[in-house]
Amino acid sequence: MKRKLIYLLLALLIVGFARAASFKSDSIRFSLLTCAPGSEIYAHFGHTAIRYENYTRKIDLVFNYGMFNFREPHFVWRFVKGETDYQLGITPYIYFRAEYAMRGSSVYQQVLNLTQEEKLRLLGLLEENYRPENRVYRYNYFYDNCTTRARDQIEKAIEGKVVYADSIGGKTFRSIIHEFTSEALWDEFGIDLCLGVEADREIGKRLQMFAPFYMLHYADSAYIVSSAGVKRPLVSEKTTIVNVDPEPVEPGFPLSPVACGILFLIVCIVMGWVQWKHRRVWWGWDVVLLLLQGLAGCIVAFLFFFSTHPTVGSNWLLWLFNPVPLFYLPFLVFHEKKGLKDPYHVINIVYLTLFMVIIPICGQEFNLTVLPLALGLLVNSVSRILVWNKK
Repeated sequence: MKRKLIYLLLALLIVGFARAASFKSDSIRFSLLTCAPGSEIYAHFGHTAIRYENYTRKIDLVFNYGMFNFREPHFVWRFVKGETDYQLGITPYIYFRAEYAMRGSSVYQQVLNLTQEEKLRLLGLLEENYRPENRVYRYNYFYDNCTTRARDQIEKAIEGKVVYADSIGGKTFRSIIHEFTSEALWDEFGIDLCLGVEADREIGKRLQMFAPFYMLHYADSAYIVSSAGVKRPLVSEKTTIVNVDPEPVEPGFPLSPVACGILFLIVCIVMGWVQWKHRRVWWGWDVVLLLLQGLAGCIVAFLFFFSTHPTVGSNWLLWLFNPVPLFYLPFLVFHEKKGLKDPYHVINIVYLTLFMVIIPICGQEFNLTVLPLALGLLVNSVSRILVWNKK
């Protein structure tokens, strides 16, 4: 009996030493972190980072490709031009976790099922990326962002190929954006004004992964096929490491963009009816409309012709919002002051009618607010013609 007990103790010691040796030889763990959306416009879609844990050296860090600095010179100008530089940053995990907990964003962890060699290779890639000459990169929202960078480094480290599930059908860049901006309608409206027809073309799983939660979805069911043909899941474990209720959204402007668009249309109808009834043109109203339309057109035109942001160079809204009204404004004021009939409104009626005919066939999905805005401008021009004919 004593001998059996001794053998049992020896066996337990051997197993314990074997586990300790295994633990020491494979003490590194990498995880893909996905952070829930926040209230700021740049945080609406969530965030992705890579967590690196080394148990023997007591290291727990987060590699974050989404670092940027608002205080950099000309940040807003560079952002509009599409020349924003992001960089890879390293943050202690406890600080990273605390930041998102305070922000009211949950964080989901997917432990990567990597071999020891793949872990060391991934660590080397991240360290190489963090070198001062490599850490800054030109950010591209759809094609090269914090999520795609993390995915690409993981794939580079794997000896073999990562196979993802079939693509979710019917997805476009715009439709995915709308999924995360449904409660921020003014942000959604602003983004829709900037994106062109290319944002409405169906995209496959690779491009869908620009969104952090789509990356999380595809990683869940992905598997690795080694060079020898052996399969293993990409993710060995999934947990929620920050589980918090999202912060309540602060009330913004009380009216939605669509409501404001309808209100604009009603004002145009009322203004047109009053001027027709009194046989009098209030050219100051024309000045306000052309000024607003032209200023909005300057932004759309700048993005269309000069920005390197993806999809903005195919925006059919340039037909509606362009700088032409701004440039024509002095001529319209001159004609109104002299009491001359101005050809602008006749041309504008034809132009806006063609635009509304193009809307359903151009292949671009327009924000619903665009329709009452275009109709309001059309009503204004029609009322001008009717007033002149009545006079």
